[in-house]
Amino acid sequence: MGKIIAVVSGKGGTGKTSFTANVGLALAHLGHHTLCLDCDVVLRNLDLALGLSDRALMDFTDVMDGRCSLQEAVVQHRKYPKLELLSAPMVTDNLSASRSQIKDLMTQIRERYDYCLIDAPAGLGFGFQMAIAEADHVVVVTTTDVSSLRDAQRTVTELGRFPNGRLHLVVGRVQKKMLKALHTNIDDAIDMAGLPLLGVIPEDSEVPYALNRGVPLREINYFAAHAYENIARRITGHKVPLMKL
Repeated sequence: MGKIIAVVSGKGGTGKTSFTANVGLALAHLGHHTLCLDCDVVLRNLDLALGLSDRALMDFTDVMDGRCSLQEAVVQHRKYPKLELLSAPMVTDNLSASRSQIKDLMTQIRERYDYCLIDAPAGLGFGFQMAIAEADHVVVVTTTDVSSLRDAQRTVTELGRFPNGRLHLVVGRVQKKMLKALHTNIDDAIDMAGLPLLGVIPEDSEVPYALNRGVPLREINYFAAHAYENIARRITGHKVPLMKL
């Protein structure tokens, strides 16, 4: 049975979607059948990050409501056949799903994939609740910004049912110069969030360019790509030291 990993954040702009896309690509490159599931209704961007926006015709509500099968709804990545995307609907009205519908979808995903990364929307609404409902692990993505860390703390309080070892912290968009200027460090982020550190993503000025074009970072050898690949290896059980910034 596959593992389901919810990727959450207390606020937007932390690099959560970039994390989901690039760790998903790294897992697929390592040979694991991986699904990236977008739960960010309305503001979905995961298809853009993966370069699949022109192919994502169905979404997870189509599977939940029986309009198509999971296999029919997912979109396979062009260059990485072991990576697939299940998109979110673009709706403006309130969206809901029963607990049984969510559980049934996640059961199907577990049976088909080795890993599923769920890109949850910022905040604690429907998309967040759906993402964590059947998750085995939750990754909280934050930056070293004080407001982001505060929101991460609040998010952690909503995840109390997850035992030790199931919650992890990723600190994104880390700039070495900014850390020195603020007299802070990664340990401060860990202490504030109260979670074990899964990885650190350095600020990379070329990441927005890659995301906007749907180009996998690992193909261009950007600095941040190595951090995502290290995290993918840790997820699969390998011991990999943190990058030196």
